[in-house]
Amino acid sequence: MADTGRTTQPARRRAVTESVFAWCLIAPALIFIAVIVAWPLVETVRLSFTNADMGGEEWVGLANYEKLMASPRFYEIIGRTFFWMVLSVGLKLVFGLIGATLLNAAVPGRGLFRVLVMPPWVIPIAIGCIGWLWLYNGYFGLISGVAMRTGLIDGPYEILAYKTSAFYAAILTDVWVGTPMVSLFFLAAMQGVSRDLYEAAWVDGAGRWYRFRRITIPQIMPVIVSMALLSAIWTFNSFEIIWILTQGGPRGGTTTMIIDTYKTAIGNFKFGEGAARAVVIVVLLAAFSLVYLRVLTWVNRKYAVK
Repeated sequence: MADTGRTTQPARRRAVTESVFAWCLIAPALIFIAVIVAWPLVETVRLSFTNADMGGEEWVGLANYEKLMASPRFYEIIGRTFFWMVLSVGLKLVFGLIGATLLNAAVPGRGLFRVLVMPPWVIPIAIGCIGWLWLYNGYFGLISGVAMRTGLIDGPYEILAYKTSAFYAAILTDVWVGTPMVSLFFLAAMQGVSRDLYEAAWVDGAGRWYRFRRITIPQIMPVIVSMALLSAIWTFNSFEIIWILTQGGPRGGTTTMIIDTYKTAIGNFKFGEGAARAVVIVVLLAAFSLVYLRVLTWVNRKYAVK
């Protein structure tokens, strides 16, 4: 019995040592999450229950949320934000899938094409948006100039001066920025599809379109759904593109929730109201992500390799 006790003590000490070592390894990540993520989030929630501004703060309870819920303009902004997200993400997925298919084709210079697709994503967003500002300019921009020369319009047309055209112009810029990353993700997924499946379908007489619909799409569907979720979150919180192009204008035509939050908290120094808007964004994205994760789980089960 004594020998058994001596044997278990070193084993227990070893287990404790390994446990302490494991906690030491994850401690930096935990500290980072607590300081960079958790504390600002908790502070934002606390501020949302105050009327904090440049003069100080007072506890107002749910007043900020009640003011938001009673504002028709805020619901309009929410609808515009989701429309912006759905349309932009949908176009990114479509163009990304087309681009990945072309980049995956066995053509000469394929490696060069894969490199050339990267600049919209690699260069700083501000630089790319400045280029688009020039394109959208009605007096010396390329788009307006070509339209006038071809007779589509009679005079200069300021694309960013009108609510509808400015909104869709911002979406076009966002799609230009985000499509390369989506294409590369889809390309990586396509290269992971077994060639045996294509060869068997080819032997059976299946055409390219049939192979694409019945083999490629089902095999990369989990990646498509995952990429759609990530792109939706990034697009929902997109700030730089809209701010550089229109700053939410004209007349609020491109104001999304993140732009409205920035203008309220930073532009008007209403930190409490801005924090309430930020909390609403977190709640909406959390609910959207939970629903999407359910869909992702269902897709993974349906298209799992058996």
